[in-house]
Amino acid sequence: MTASPSASPSPSASPFTTWRVGPLAEASGLTVRTLHHWDGLGLLSPSRRTAGGHREYTEADVVRLYQVLALRGLGLSLETIGLCLDSGVDPARVVRDHLAEVEASLARLGTLRQRLVGLRDALDRSGDALDGPGNADVPGDADGSGRSPSPIGPLLDALRATGGAADHGERVLRRHLDADGVDVLRARAAGLGPAAHYLLEVEWPELYRRAERLRVDGVPPADPRVRRLAARMDELSTLFTGGDREVSAGVRRAWDEDPAALSGDPDAPADGWRDLSAYLDAARRGVRG
Repeated sequence: MTASPSASPSPSASPFTTWRVGPLAEASGLTVRTLHHWDGLGLLSPSRRTAGGHREYTEADVVRLYQVLALRGLGLSLETIGLCLDSGVDPARVVRDHLAEVEASLARLGTLRQRLVGLRDALDRSGDALDGPGNADVPGDADGSGRSPSPIGPLLDALRATGGAADHGERVLRRHLDADGVDVLRARAAGLGPAAHYLLEVEWPELYRRAERLRVDGVPPADPRVRRLAARMDELSTLFTGGDREVSAGVRRAWDEDPAALSGDPDAPADGWRDLSAYLDAARRGVRG
């Protein structure tokens, strides 16, 4: 059954319900142009084609649309979102992280409301405009940041999500980083919020898998595909290390020592990791194989 033009996705919809681009755009608050753009990117495409040649979105497509919007709300780029969804994400994790972000936003709005109420009351008491913001009796946060604590744990906790890194991964890192270096990683991961999980545990491993497939297929490291992957890995590294060269070098040494511990993959061979690492380094230098 095809949904009428006024129909919108709902939890009770039949498994056979489909939507054309106009009704889905209206239901989701997006524009038809945006959905067409995402289709062109391969991010979200209608899965069904009618006998008349019309393309329609299925319920599975609507689920993917929700995940795109939820991950975009966490600050991920469309490219990262597509890679994460194609690699596979935990739907329940997406909902939990989305909920955490909504709750954090509500907390921020609550703080803003308190400050505005205080400002309004100060203005009411003075009966005139304030001389400056310092005159307002405005309640604030305990730390003055106006932000809620990030719902995601530190980077080292995120590394343990696949179940393989456990505390051993942290011990490996600490052999190559001082306390300040570990604090940098923790602070950067916390600052990224829920997005850190998808960047660290979904996108980054997928980038390595794609690079390894190219290496095994004999693609030279100077190939643009390999260089793009290496460049994106470097962007992610900067996100988590803040561009600190000593921290980056320490993490690299830890990976070289024990890739199984840090990747969460107990089967990750050190030699294979080092071969891939050398391949990516060659890509960064533009070396032809």
